Amino acid sequence: MMAWTDRHARYFLRLISKKARLYTEMVTANALIYGDQERFLSFDPAEHPVALQLGGSDPKYLAKAAAIGEEWGYAEINLNVGCPSDRVSSGHFGACLMAEPTLVAESIAAMTEACSVPVTVKCRIGIDDMDVGEPLDQFVSGIINAGCKTIIVHARKAWLKGLSPKENRDIPPLDYLRVYELKRTFPKTSIVINGGIIKLEECASHLDFVDGVMLGRAAYELPYTLARVDQLIFGSTTNQLTRTEIVEKYIPYCDNECDSGTPLHHMTRHILGLFRGCPGARGWRRHLSTQAVREGASTAIIREALDYINQDQIAA
Repeated sequence: MMAWTDRHARYFLRLISKKARLYTEMVTANALIYGDQERFLSFDPAEHPVALQLGGSDPKYLAKAAAIGEEWGYAEINLNVGCPSDRVSSGHFGACLMAEPTLVAESIAAMTEACSVPVTVKCRIGIDDMDVGEPLDQFVSGIINAGCKTIIVHARKAWLKGLSPKENRDIPPLDYLRVYELKRTFPKTSIVINGGIIKLEECASHLDFVDGVMLGRAAYELPYTLARVDQLIFGSTTNQLTRTEIVEKYIPYCDNECDSGTPLHHMTRHILGLFRGCPGARGWRRHLSTQAVREGASTAIIREALDYINQDQIAA
């Protein structure tokens, strides 16, 4: 979710669910080692549990980046070998690494040696003409033997030749049964399923066969989907916040960020979908989109946008 799940988005999503694990945008190992660590790694303690997602293919650099992530307080270090972006592939990381299982296993071994928090992998069921049978089992077996105990599997192939990143999210057919089969083959490994999952009821049905479910764009575009996660999936008895209550809790965070020089629209772009499907949602989105980008915009804009919402007609 590059350019999507930044620290502002994660703070906002944590207001909706206290239990779901949140993931950063993918950051390259070299960027952490040689770049602005404050920019890439800073997060609010309220975001926990939060995982740092890395991209890279050099075991030494990945190990160093994993150690840096642990020092900054992340609860998990995730290696992304599932992203189909051309830019990512040209940098020799992401989904193209599924063609190099030995290198991925070496990277995981180095990362687990360098830090004490869990090191996990996010992958696809295959790439291009790769067979999703035995080669996938061998790939998974290699990273398990290297120390990975949790694997997040997007239940689609990534076609690096011929499909754009956007097309790779929709065109390759979903194969949930293959992910279920991985769990049966590797019962001691935590298998998390991802891809095309929209409703929480779907999550609950997948949990009959795997250990976890990852939501991506569904959680971002329809964030209030997460409102029932704590109760339905984790068994929490705490009452969920209403959409308006979430906004009221987000505004002080935005005030602090604005006082620190962060433009308001860096925060408001993440809440555009909060009222989707509710009366007045279009006005809410329009007001935030047009007004929050103005120079010197304050959180008064968010309260003005709330005026478009008919609170009496919003379903919980």
